[in-house]
Amino acid sequence: AQLGKSRLVSKELKIQSLNALQPPKFRNENSLAATLKTLLFFTALMITVPIGLYFTTKAYIFEGALGMSNRDSYFYAAIVAVVAVHVVLALFVYVAWNEGSRQWREGKQD
Repeated sequence: AQLGKSRLVSKELKIQSLNALQPPKFRNENSLAATLKTLLFFTALMITVPIGLYFTTKAYIFEGALGMSNRDSYFYAAIVAVVAVHVVLALFVYVAWNEGSRQWREGKQD
């Protein structure tokens, strides 16, 4: 009886060690979907906001309202686009940090 019990324990240890090698399962599929939605949203922002601000500020603000030359408006519109990239990146890091800490807290409570 003792030999059968030790075999059962060793079998359980083998199963546990094999499970440790497998990738971790997500707590729920909603967290993966939410993460992908966040990533796609900020990808779209990263493409549209800087490009849109570049052409909008160049045409309407720097050349239109301020009357700058074509060469100067390129320079200042590029600065606006670079600042927009940094703002979008900062927002992404903030949202990702909060989402990750929220998922971590929910996982700790389980």
